[in-house]
Amino acid sequence: MSTLHSLNMHQLKQVAVRALIVDDEEPARTNVRLSLARHPNWEIVGEHSSAASLRSALPGIAADVVFLDIQMPGESGLSLAASLAGLETPPMIIFVTAYSDYAVNAFDLHALDYLTKPWHSKRFSQAVERAESLLALRQRDPYRLAVLNCVNDSGVGYLDALTIRSVGLIERVQLAQVQWIGAAGNYVELHVHARTLLHRVTISHLEARLNPRDFLRVHRTAIVRRPECVALSTIGDGRYEVRLRCGAQIPVSERYVDAVRRCIEAVS
Repeated sequence: MSTLHSLNMHQLKQVAVRALIVDDEEPARTNVRLSLARHPNWEIVGEHSSAASLRSALPGIAADVVFLDIQMPGESGLSLAASLAGLETPPMIIFVTAYSDYAVNAFDLHALDYLTKPWHSKRFSQAVERAESLLALRQRDPYRLAVLNCVNDSGVGYLDALTIRSVGLIERVQLAQVQWIGAAGNYVELHVHARTLLHRVTISHLEARLNPRDFLRVHRTAIVRRPECVALSTIGDGRYEVRLRCGAQIPVSERYVDAVRRCIEAVS
């Protein structure tokens, strides 16, 4: 164990991690409670069966982490999470749900983790340890800003960055660094200079969140950053490609050809 990790864990043992449980099903709340009992450094400061119940208790309750169900009567957990982000010191959110369909929306809200019921004890411990690490490293302010930026963008305006999650890593990528975006089923591939990053969102969903002044859809499988466009070529049989400054050759659908031409003229 590294010295830094040992120091962080020592700091955490001095101050309990405060947790809230919000789930409309009592057995589900019990499962979270029993799972947290295996982690003596955690303290449950409240349990609520609905978003309305939690709202009535605020701002009297302060928590570091909220274990939050998504599908609840009345207000959904996703809506509640967005509201909690507006607090002066917002808690980290770990979604606990029986449905995997909401994962994309949950991570759009910068959820710390997404646990699917029933979970394995090892998987639950991973989520707990991730929260402890972020608290020990005092990363709450960056986390708060990331959540607030996401909430602002979900209403009006456009994204300026994406939070990319991979095993053991959460990375914030500025869209200004993205050269082009390719479709990969329910994912997109972000091409950032020499790297390709996989992000869980469909290309059409992401396109709606991108500023059209900066990005241009050129094909059903591709979006390019406008300043990257260099030249448009015909490759036969009515097919087209746009060459980017990075050297990539991206297919262009006929419906987007005129838009690509105008883009190149504006850039050059």
